[in-house]
Amino acid sequence: MTDRVDGSGRVAVVTGGNRGIGLEVCRQLAARGHTVVLTARDLAAAQAAAKGLPGTVVAFRLDVTRASDAAALAGFLSREYGRLDALVNNAAIHYDTWQRATDADVDVVREAAETNVYGAWRLAMTLIPLLRASGHPRVVNVSSESGSLAGMGGGTPAYSLTKAALNAVTRMLAAELRRDGVLVNSICPGWVATDMGGPGGRPVRDGAAGIVWAATLPDDGPTGGFFRDGRPVPW
Repeated sequence: MTDRVDGSGRVAVVTGGNRGIGLEVCRQLAARGHTVVLTARDLAAAQAAAKGLPGTVVAFRLDVTRASDAAALAGFLSREYGRLDALVNNAAIHYDTWQRATDADVDVVREAAETNVYGAWRLAMTLIPLLRASGHPRVVNVSSESGSLAGMGGGTPAYSLTKAALNAVTRMLAAELRRDGVLVNSICPGWVATDMGGPGGRPVRDGAAGIVWAATLPDDGPTGGFFRDGRPVPW
């Protein structure tokens, strides 16, 4: 992996940070010196998660499907810090192992898109002015090899389709924000043993490490890429 920068004094937002991979990303970023804004749809859940972490971790209620919540987060970050150094779009729903492409409930796919694609995209757009105010801005979209067109099959259609779409958002934002020095990448954490991934996967700390790698890239690091453990994944 490319060398990572020190996080001392930097501010990071992690969506869906109250459990699983998101919680471990918060833990690792806080341990590196970031001030972490841990977000969740339920404030009590965010507060409970933040209490168990090292360093400076601030709980904030955020439903990524609500534009008003994104605006409220932007206002909070502007007042408290005046910038944002890293945005980790981790919140996701509907790992729909019960569906196939030939019998998918399109309403489930549409609901997944509201969080997995539109929520992440809108939040990034809302926070762009704060990212531009950072000296080392990073956006990490937590994706999956399920969204890789190179190996896609007919299973988990809502999850796979929305992760492929999120990868497209990564490419578009990276192209537009390159001139501002904002590095935007998609990261596949692999099959991780979480509530969503189920038992048998790799340790959560290992899946989170690749996300933290992308959030702490040096200024000459890659942008517009799709990676797992710091190595490229086929689109």
